Amino acid sequence: MQDVVIVTGASSGIGAATARLLGAAGAHVVVNYKSSRELAEGVAADVEAAGGKAIVVGADMGTEADILRLFDETDRAFGPITGLVNNAGINGPSHRSADNYDFDEAMSIYAVNTVGVLIACREGIKRMSTKFGGKGGSIVNVSSIGALTGSPGRFIHYAGSKAAVDTISKGLAVEVARDGVRVNSVRPGMIDTPIHAKAGQADRVKEFAAKNPLGRAGQPEEVAEAIVWLLSDKASLVTGAVLDVMGAQR
Repeated sequence: MQDVVIVTGASSGIGAATARLLGAAGAHVVVNYKSSRELAEGVAADVEAAGGKAIVVGADMGTEADILRLFDETDRAFGPITGLVNNAGINGPSHRSADNYDFDEAMSIYAVNTVGVLIACREGIKRMSTKFGGKGGSIVNVSSIGALTGSPGRFIHYAGSKAAVDTISKGLAVEVARDGVRVNSVRPGMIDTPIHAKAGQADRVKEFAAKNPLGRAGQPEEVAEAIVWLLSDKASLVTGAVLDVMGAQR
């Protein structure tokens, strides 16, 4: 069966690395993006150069109508999906202490990082579950070390959104286990991606990487390897797991 995988937030960072690795495995990859079509098209070109097939679909993962369109366009282009990687995520523009949280900012974060993940899982399950005539598949949700630490003084709202992702993954894994769908989450630590600069912390990797027990930050490709393994039949007994990819960081 041909692998068909949607990767959300795939124009850069972990999502882009995952899409490229899937392409090297010959998969048909849906490269989702929100704002940078040019970057997404570059990732899609890399997927095809590596031996896979790719389409680019712009969609805001915090908006249900966009999520539905993403899945509909995938259906038309490639047919039934076999995998879903919920990687898209946003954070606030700067550090926040609890007394300075903004309601609209927090709601935007939860819309993309939590509710969007749940709705995308719903759509993936409807297509992959044997209960609905599907042939099975795998979902990997991208969490964060913040789900462990709570990110006090920085991003408690973001950390909470990612802790919810872990809980959602565990619950869904049990619910659909006998319907041929595996659900897991990957919890990266300090990874050298653009999200730090977007959150007003351009020097964060350089500043904090040495505190990792390994003495360095992780690379997006290292997280991608874990994601692609969880998508594959090699992880056939793994569901409901939260896989830390953080070099023993705490």
